[in-house]
Amino acid sequence: MLLGIGGRMKQASVRLENLTLSYRRHPTVHHVSGIFEPGSLTAITGPNGAGKSTLLRAIAGTMRPDSGHITIENALPSAIAYLPQAMEIEHDFPFLVLPMVATGLWNKTGAWRAIDDAHKEKAMRALAEVKLKGFAGRRLGSLSAGQFQRALFARLLVQDAPLILLDEPFAAIDAETTAHLLEIIHRWHKEKRTVICVLHDLEQIKQHFPECLLLARECVAWGDSRKVLAAANLKKARHFPEAWEAEAEECAL
Repeated sequence: MLLGIGGRMKQASVRLENLTLSYRRHPTVHHVSGIFEPGSLTAITGPNGAGKSTLLRAIAGTMRPDSGHITIENALPSAIAYLPQAMEIEHDFPFLVLPMVATGLWNKTGAWRAIDDAHKEKAMRALAEVKLKGFAGRRLGSLSAGQFQRALFARLLVQDAPLILLDEPFAAIDAETTAHLLEIIHRWHKEKRTVICVLHDLEQIKQHFPECLLLARECVAWGDSRKVLAAANLKKARHFPEAWEAEAEECAL
């Protein structure tokens, strides 16, 4: 566990200040401000193309803002655990499960250090936690979608990060796997880690995620999930045009 002063975990927070992110100068996230509080469990939802994944990538540090700021406290870039959408992850290359899970230790060991017995033990424990005991020597390409997602969660477990970013982690997996991964997310929340998760299932958000950001390029609502997902807010978000317009007006920032 990541520990701070007095043996307690450092709780990460993420502050957005007038944040604009764009593609070819056309905004995908437009002048958004707010804070993901330390130790919070927040879902980001909204229409297709509304900037949800773009925002998560910016928080992860894989893209730079056009304007505004992202301030992350108590989590260096190397201490952010980021799980992109499954379609963005190469699944079909000849790599074994255990070494992939152990790459979650790179922020502590460096990319070129060999896996020692202690690292192997951590990775094996993580595999057992996601119910993949006995899968260490399997090739990633032989795993089902649900098994592959469990392996990715094992990698997140060994990262032991104070800030965890998940982009549609339950897409194309079965209900049993989803339930087990939700148990892990709830455990992270109890450990005071800050978890931000892009989701589409509104009932799932209401049941499992206390906080919600409803995004439709701009912030429609942010706060208590049940209040955010009120009918009036959802109607406002649905007016967002799904298609990206090549001739749209550029953001003047």
